[in-house]
Amino acid sequence: MVERLAHGGDLDAAAQHYGIPKADWLDLSTGINPVPYPIGHIPPEAWTRLPDTRTQANLVEAARAYYGVPDRAAIIASPGTQALIQWLPRLTPKGRVAVIGPTYSEHAHCWRSAGHAVIDAPVNGPLPGNTDTIVIVNPNNPDGARRDPAALAAHARADRLMVVDEAFADTEPVLSVVGQTGKTGLIVLRSFGKFFGLAGVRLGFAIGAPAQLETLAEALGPWSVPGPALAIGALAMSDPDWIDRARRRLAKDAARLDVVMEAWTGPAVGGTDFFRLYNTGETDLHSRLATKGVWTRVFANRPSFIRLGLPPDDAGFARLTAALN
Repeated sequence: MVERLAHGGDLDAAAQHYGIPKADWLDLSTGINPVPYPIGHIPPEAWTRLPDTRTQANLVEAARAYYGVPDRAAIIASPGTQALIQWLPRLTPKGRVAVIGPTYSEHAHCWRSAGHAVIDAPVNGPLPGNTDTIVIVNPNNPDGARRDPAALAAHARADRLMVVDEAFADTEPVLSVVGQTGKTGLIVLRSFGKFFGLAGVRLGFAIGAPAQLETLAEALGPWSVPGPALAIGALAMSDPDWIDRARRRLAKDAARLDVVMEAWTGPAVGGTDFFRLYNTGETDLHSRLATKGVWTRVFANRPSFIRLGLPPDDAGFARLTAALN
């Protein structure tokens, strides 16, 4: 039987359990930008033709510029970062893998499922030295713990793989180790859907040494990213004005969420500009909010902690405030 891990965004289960129609929920359970990039017109051929070489190159060129990929490094696109998280363990020789956490549960799950010996290493501790692979999310999900990028890059070695998942680094580019990619031993994963608010597009990227990514690209196969995703990704990542406005709005709304929650939970104990983590001191705030149609994220290993994404607008903030009272 395939193990199904808990994730944010599972509104079907929430609607069934609480008897509230799916359309009536305020979903704060994910770390996705609630104000998405305006897609606009997609060329009809993006839907009707197989993706051609030029269209694929347009996306890669836009992503290379947006992420600041050095010339010595390669970048490949995938149908979501999750595909990369699942493929990397299968293509890596079996060994000891340190997953820095608690963090996004799919990392440890996928490495363990591929036959690796997974070691749980504390998020605030030193990086383990006696492993074949290190997996770290920077900034971390769900607590937002941050690592100095220079220190991370210094741990990358040709005889050991370091995977850095930067799914939530778009609002803090200074945290990225993309500028250090190109040498064997360092692979960076980037997510398109979270910052651009288009998780359904299913678009992600791996950045690293060309030789290391060649095998990964072969595993993904031809046309792995659909034409509409190629077009949307290239357009969005080439729009610096929207990117700047989104970064400023996310930072402002994250601070606004802290003000709303502080009376109930005290200051945030962690987070990013995409989501905030609070210690409620109780275990039923999630359920109480759910009875009012507000869906949040909780964690079985830390039952008093609750993670909230950002409301999309003033009405969303007002609804959250009313649900808390």
